[in-house]
Amino acid sequence: MGAHGPIAGAGTPVFEAVELTLDYDTDAGAVRAVENVSLSVREGERLVLLGPSGCGKSSILKAVAGFIRPTSGRIRVRGRDVAGPGPDRIVVFQEFDQLLPWKTVRQNVEFPLRVARKLPRAEIRGKAEAALRKVGLERVLDSYPHTLSGGMKQRAAIARALVTDADVLLMDEPFAALDALTRRQLQEDLLALAEDLRFTLLFVTHSIEEAILVGTKLHLLSAHPGRTIASFDTAAFGLSEVGGRRFEEVSREVHDLLFSRPKAKEPAHV
Repeated sequence: MGAHGPIAGAGTPVFEAVELTLDYDTDAGAVRAVENVSLSVREGERLVLLGPSGCGKSSILKAVAGFIRPTSGRIRVRGRDVAGPGPDRIVVFQEFDQLLPWKTVRQNVEFPLRVARKLPRAEIRGKAEAALRKVGLERVLDSYPHTLSGGMKQRAAIARALVTDADVLLMDEPFAALDALTRRQLQEDLLALAEDLRFTLLFVTHSIEEAILVGTKLHLLSAHPGRTIASFDTAAFGLSEVGGRRFEEVSREVHDLLFSRPKAKEPAHV
């Protein structure tokens, strides 16, 4: 199951990062966050980035979103170089306050479609309600975010992302702040939506189990600066495989690769 190195797949990549290096400017100089990482994700694939804190997982996601400009290398979506944020990439963050508090759940989901101004009002409303039904929020359409639980807020954020029909859904530890039961339920919901909608996903997590469960591909990163350790094909694992022999074998292999390596040096100043 552990295929160390790039995993081949059929079709043209929806997005790819080629020899990506990311630096941050600090008072002490530029600090390298990610070094020479290449990724490739095709239609309907779910790529998970996993590694220790500070390895550059979120930095890669932000670079794909267009919020960070690469120091070197390039990122392409549908063959076009990423030059900044765009409607072809939608982000769901960990924080629960990503919804607009003065708008209802329905209005929050409608918001990106209204900003785009490409659809009639009735069609926007219908798309928003359909997306909310898919995530199980049809009963709280007219509620405000402050009345929702953390899990419900994340469902609303996912519905808002799905309604745009973006090329890539980007999720930065979206379930990390939730209790264990709610987290598992949302993992199940995400997998059901992926089966139904076949969206393309880049997902960041600190959890080995979640990484293997959620993704069809798993990319391991070293401690800072983040470099590729290995890649795994995890498409065969679903909820029924959690705790099974092969699932546990891959979990141990991933654990050993992450924690049995030499201690990372301090970030390189470049």
